[in-house]
Parts: sequence; structure tokens; C-alpha cells
Amino acid sequence: MKDTIILAIKGFIMGIANIIPGVSGGTLALTLGIYENFIQAISHFFTKLKENICFLLPVGIGILLSILTMSRVIDYAYFHFPIPTTMFFMGLVIGGIPLLLKKVNHTQEKRQVSSYVIFFLTFSVVIFLALSEQIFDLSFKANLNQIHFLGYFLLFLVGMVAAGTMVIPGVSGSLVLMLLGYYYPILKVVKSLTKFQNLGQNLLIALVFGCGVLVGIVLIAKLIEFLLSRFEVKTYFGVLGFIFASIIAIPIATMNSDVTIVFNLFQLLLGVVMMVIGGVIGYRLGDE
Repeated sequence: MKDTIILAIKGFIMGIANIIPGVSGGTLALTLGIYENFIQAISHFFTKLKENICFLLPVGIGILLSILTMSRVIDYAYFHFPIPTTMFFMGLVIGGIPLLLKKVNHTQEKRQVSSYVIFFLTFSVVIFLALSEQIFDLSFKANLNQIHFLGYFLLFLVGMVAAGTMVIPGVSGSLVLMLLGYYYPILKVVKSLTKFQNLGQNLLIALVFGCGVLVGIVLIAKLIEFLLSRFEVKTYFGVLGFIFASIIAIPIATMNSDVTIVFNLFQLLLGVVMMVIGGVIGYRLGDE
């Protein structure tokens, strides 16, 4: 029972992470110590059906509950207290780094120059995505109010892409959705569902997007499992590049967002406290 509750809590934190641009649910799954089990459970779902359901169900319930119940809370905290909220998630990521470094140190595969090159490449990809708002015009927003067959097909594909980036550590699914113009429309649908508004259309949009997410997660999980089995050290170095870059990408995404950031002593002190709390939570849950 204790393990189930802990898994649900970890899923809850993962769900919250996918709401905020710049924060990666895959990163927190890794730093919270459930990433490899998450990938294996999805990739071999029917192999050990009962065991995988017992693992994925509480994680999935935690993710779903956090998205449905915390989207408005996190939205409020992010817009009114951007520095403490951002630093809390930075702390969660930092707190899980020792666990990842321990995994890398325990691998027997010899480290090569190519491993460090992969680290640099994945680090650069995340920083590029974080700076993409200044490079690309993100004024486009998808219209989900009047959506037809082609629109639902595109929504399914967007769900697949977003899922892939949610699973890959260090890459923010919400940031990618923002680049594609679907972040705010999808968030609006989620908020409308929590208020039981326009249930028919909103449920259909959520169902199509959710199916895309599921397909994308399975495909990316298969790929990551293959990489871990064949190129363990190189894959971990790539993941480390994602992780370290995400610590920089999170505040960059906040600076690029619509929030009004006020730098004062209270915000900074509260931010430091929240970062320490996030670090302790990330470290402790990663060991559970």
C-alpha cells in the first residue's frame, strides 16, 4: 500500500511538471527513480500484465489527478509567484541528479569521447528549445473551437509528438506544444473540463489528444529501451545532457513567458526555500 501511494505521488509530480513550460515530466520521472520501470512497463505491457498494471495505474492516476486538479492552482502560482514556483521545480531536478550519477558510475561500459559529444548535443538541443521563443514566432494558436476531421487528425499527431517529448528527459512537452501553437488551446480545454463546460466537444478533443499521447509514449518508450539495452552509457550521458540543460531551460522558459516577474527580496528568499524543499523531495523520493 505504501509503495502504491508513493507511486501515485510521483505520478502527481510528473503531471504537474507537464503543465509548466520548460519543465519535463520525463526529467522528474528519472530523478524520482521510476523512469526505467516506467519505460519497461509501457514497452512490455502485456508480458507482465498484472505487475505492469500495478505500477502504471497509480502513476497514471497521479498524473491525471494532478492535471485535472492542479492546472488552475499551478497556473495561479506560476503567474503570481513565478520565481518560487520555477525554483521549486529546479530543486526537484537537482535533487534527483545524484541518483542518476550513481547509475552512470555503476555501469560497466567504458566511457568514450562519443559519450561526451552526445552529452554536449543533448544539452544544446534543450537550450535551443528553451531559446526558441526568441527565435521563432509563437503567435500562432490552434483553434479548437471549430475543429473538423483534419483538425482531429492533426491533434492526434500533436499528441504523439507531445508524448514523445514528455517521455524524453529534459525536453518539455508543454514547451513543444507551445511551439506548435497547441499549449494554450489544450490548457483551455482542460480548464473547461474541470468546470464541466461544453463537455461533449471538450471530451472528444481530450480523447483524441490522449490517444495520440498514448501511441507516442509507447513508440518512444520502445526506442529508449532499445538505446538503454544497446548503448547504456551513451544513453545515460545523453540523458545527463538533457537534465543539466533543463536546470537552465526552466528559468529561461519562465523569463520568456507571459508572467510578470518582480525581483524582490521576498520572492528571492522564498525561491531559495522552495528550491531546497524541491531538492529534498526529489532526493528522498528518488531513493524510495
